Amino acid sequence: MEENDELNEEQNENQFADDAVIQDGSEALTRVTGMYKDWFLDYASYVILERAVPAIEDGFKPVQRRIMHSLKELDDGRYNKVANVVGHTMQYHPHGDASIADAMVQIGQKDLLIDTQGNWGNILTGDRAAASRYIEARLSKFALEVVFSPKITEWQQSYDGRKKEPVNLPVKFPLLLAQGAEGIAVGLSTKILPHNFIELIDASIKHLKGQRFQLYPDFPTSGIIDITNYNDGLRGGKVRVRAKISQQDKNTLVINEIPYGTNTSSLIDSILKANDKGKIKIKKIEDNTAADVEILIHLPSGISPDKTIDALYAFTACESSISPLGCIIEDNKPLFIGVTEMLKRSTEATVDLLKQELEIQLSELEEQWHFASLERIFIENRIYRDIEEEETWEGVISAIDKGLKPYVTHLRRAVTEEDIVRLTEIRIKRISKFDLDKAQQYLDSLEEKIAQVKHHLEHLVDFAIDYFKNLKSTYGKDRERKSEIRVFDDIEATKVAIRNTKLYVNREEGFIGTSLKRDEYVADCSDIDDIIVFTKDGKMQITKVDAKTFIGKDILHVAVFKKKDKRTTYNLIYKDGKGGATYVKRFNVTSITRDKPYDLTAGSPNSQVLYFSANPNGEAEVVTVNLRQAGSIKKLKWDIDFADVLIKGRNSKGNIVTKYAVKRIELKEKGVSTLKPRKIWFDDVVRRLNVDGRGELIGEFRGDDLLLIITQKGIVKTISPVLTSHFEDDMIVLEKWNPNKPISAIYWEGEKQRYYVKRFLIENENKEELFISEHPKSFLELVSTDWRPMVEVEFPKPRGKDAKESISIDIEDFIAIKGIKALGNQFITEKVKNINLLDPLPYVEPKSDIAEDIEVIDEENVVADKETPINNNNSKLSTDEGEEGQTTLF
Repeated sequence: MEENDELNEEQNENQFADDAVIQDGSEALTRVTGMYKDWFLDYASYVILERAVPAIEDGFKPVQRRIMHSLKELDDGRYNKVANVVGHTMQYHPHGDASIADAMVQIGQKDLLIDTQGNWGNILTGDRAAASRYIEARLSKFALEVVFSPKITEWQQSYDGRKKEPVNLPVKFPLLLAQGAEGIAVGLSTKILPHNFIELIDASIKHLKGQRFQLYPDFPTSGIIDITNYNDGLRGGKVRVRAKISQQDKNTLVINEIPYGTNTSSLIDSILKANDKGKIKIKKIEDNTAADVEILIHLPSGISPDKTIDALYAFTACESSISPLGCIIEDNKPLFIGVTEMLKRSTEATVDLLKQELEIQLSELEEQWHFASLERIFIENRIYRDIEEEETWEGVISAIDKGLKPYVTHLRRAVTEEDIVRLTEIRIKRISKFDLDKAQQYLDSLEEKIAQVKHHLEHLVDFAIDYFKNLKSTYGKDRERKSEIRVFDDIEATKVAIRNTKLYVNREEGFIGTSLKRDEYVADCSDIDDIIVFTKDGKMQITKVDAKTFIGKDILHVAVFKKKDKRTTYNLIYKDGKGGATYVKRFNVTSITRDKPYDLTAGSPNSQVLYFSANPNGEAEVVTVNLRQAGSIKKLKWDIDFADVLIKGRNSKGNIVTKYAVKRIELKEKGVSTLKPRKIWFDDVVRRLNVDGRGELIGEFRGDDLLLIITQKGIVKTISPVLTSHFEDDMIVLEKWNPNKPISAIYWEGEKQRYYVKRFLIENENKEELFISEHPKSFLELVSTDWRPMVEVEFPKPRGKDAKESISIDIEDFIAIKGIKALGNQFITEKVKNINLLDPLPYVEPKSDIAEDIEVIDEENVVADKETPINNNNSKLSTDEGEEGQTTLF
C-alpha cells in the first residue's frame, strides 16, 4: 500500500511538473500532458459513440436502445408506469433518470414504437409531458414484431457488469429514417430528418427489386416542404419548410399546419415580434389548437391578405430552413452518408436478419422432426422394453442405442446420447396414449414447414419483399404522407414588408429620410426599402431608407425603388453643359449599385434638367418647348410627344431637341401608356403568377383587366393580377375575365337532391361570391366559361326499347342568363351516371367599341439599335453617341 501511494505521488508530481507554467520574460508556455493529454479525446469519443449519434445497425442511440430493452423485459401486455421503466433502464444506463425520461417521451411522441397512455405532451403546441409517475407505456405491436429477436441478438455486459444488454437490437425496418435523429456531440453533430413510413417500405421493396428510388422528408407537424436542395440528406443540403396558411375571409388568415421544428407558441411569438417591429400588421391572433392546429390571424381593414401571407413567410417562423446532416455510427466510427445509402444498408441488414431467423427456425424444425421421429421409433417398436433387465444407467443408454440402430438410417443426423436421455424422460402416460396416425401427421406438418423455410431461404429476396409488404398492410394504415411537397417561390422582403414609416424630403438642401418630419412628405415606406432620387443637375442615386441621408441639392423626384421594374419609365429633357444643346430621352432603371451616383446627362459640367417625369406604366405625355428670342430663329414654340421617343438605357445620350437656348418647357397633355399589355403566366408548380414566361400563359393585361377565379367549392371572384396573389389548391378556373362572357355551371342541390344548371354574369368586381346553394351536401359538378358550352349526360344501363345511353345538351339553349344568386333550372330528373363537358359550339365574339390605342412598345425590347431623332425646324438629325453602361445587381 505504501509503495502504491508513493508511486501515485510521484506520478502526480511529474504530471504537475509537466503542466507547470514556464515563464521566459513576458511569454508563457503551458504544456498539457499526462491524463490531460487523453481526456478530451476520450470524452469526445464517449459522447459521439455512447450518447449523441445513432448506430446504423438499429437506428438507436444507446439510451434509446436501453429503454427498448427494458420495455421488452417488463413486457407482459399491460401498461407500465414510465417511472418504473426509467428505474429499470437505470440498471443499464450510467446516467440519471431525467435523461432517460426525456428520451422515452421523445420516442413515445413519434407514435411508432411505444403505445402511450396519459399526457405525453404535444408536439404541435410545445406542451411538455406529465411527470413520469403519471404516464404509462408499453411496446407497440409494431415494435414487438420488428425490433426484437433474442436468438440473433448479440449481448454485452452492462456498464457495471451486473447485467447483459444488447450491442444492437435486430431491427428489421429502416427505423432511423422513419423516426429521424438529432444530436450534438463533440466535434460533430447529426440531423437525420424523419421520412414517411409507407414511402420507406416502398423504397426498400424497390431496392430489393433492383429499382431506383428517391426519399424525401415527411414531418409529423405536416406543413409544406421544398426539397429542391435536399441533397439526399447530406452535408450542405437544405429543406425549406412552411406553415400552411389560407385565407378564411378578407380579414382573416388561418394556419392549419406548422413547420417542423416549431410549435404554435413559438410561431405566435414570432408573428407578434414581426408585428411589433412593423414588418407585418395584424389586429389579433387566436390560438384554437387542440388535436389539430388552428391559428387565426385577424387583419386590420385595408391590409392585403395575400401580401400578409408572403410577409409571414418572409419575416416570421412560418418559413424556416432545415439543414440535414447524415452522420451515423458504423463499426464504432462516425460515418457521413446520405439517406439513400442508409436505406440500402438498412434493407440489406433486414435481409440478413431475416436469413438468420430462417436458419434458426429451420434448425429448430429439423430438431423437432428428429426427436419426433426418434420418439415414434422408440414407442412404435417398443424399444422401451429393452431397458427392463438393465440395472445400470450405462446399460439403459446402451440398450436403447442398440434398439434404435435398425430404424434410424433415414434420420438426418446421428443419434446422440442427449437424444437417448430425452427418450428416457418420456412419461408412461404418453407412451400408453401414443397415436401413430397423429404422430405421422405431426411429422408431415414439420416436413411441410421445413420445406417452406428452405424455400424462403432459397428465395430470400422474395421473402424479404413479402415481409415488407406485410408490414405495410398491417401497420401502414393512417400513415400516409403529411407534409406536402411543393416548389417554393422566392419572396422578396422589400415587396411584402408593410410600409411602417414615412419618408420626407428637403429638396433645396438635398436631404431625404424618415426623421425630417418638418419637411415635405413623400410616401409611406418600410425600413428595408430602397429609395431612388433624381436631382436637377441630372444625377440619380439609390440608397437605403435611413433617418437622414444627404443626396444633393435641388432634388427633383423621390420614390420607393422597385428592383427589376421594367414598366416605370422616366421622361427627361436636359441641357448639355452651359451652352450646349438640349436632349430628350426615355429610360428605365432596373438594377444599379446602391449609393453610387449615376449621371443621366451627356456628362458635361453644369448640365441641367429642364423637364422630368416618372411614369409607373410607361406613360408618354406631350410637352411644349419654348425657345428664347435670339437672332433669326423662325419657330420659337413646338410640341414634343414622348411617344415618339424610344425607351433606351439610362446611359444613353438621347436625341437632340434643339441647339438653341430653351426658355421653358410646359406640359401640354397627359400621356397614356406606350407599353404593350403585360403578359402574365401562371406557374402551377409554385402556384403563383409571373411575367417571366414560366407556366401557362393566361393573357395580356392592361391596367383595368382582372383575373377570373372559380373554385371547386362553388366560389367565384375577380381579382387584380397582382404577382403576390395566392391561389387555393381547389382552384379549377383561372383566366382573364371577360365581363360579357357568361359562366355556366351544373351543380347538385343538396336539399332538393337534384342537379341544377345556371348561367350568370359577375355583377360585383373584386368580390367573392358563392354561386351554388349553401346546403352542406351541395357540390359543383362542372363549370364552363365557354360562350356556348355543350355537355354530355350519361345514364346507367338503359331500360326499355327507346332508352338512350347518353344525350347532348346545349346549355345556351337550355337556360337563359340569370343572376348569380338564382337557383337555376332543374337539369335532369333521371338517375345520372356521368356529366361530361364537350367541345363548345362555334361562336364569334363581338368586336369591342373601344378605340384602338396608340402604337405601343414591347417592354421586353425597350432598347433599339439606333435612335430616331426628334425632327423640327430648328433641330438637326443626330444619332446618340452614348452607349448603354454596365450595371451591377445589388
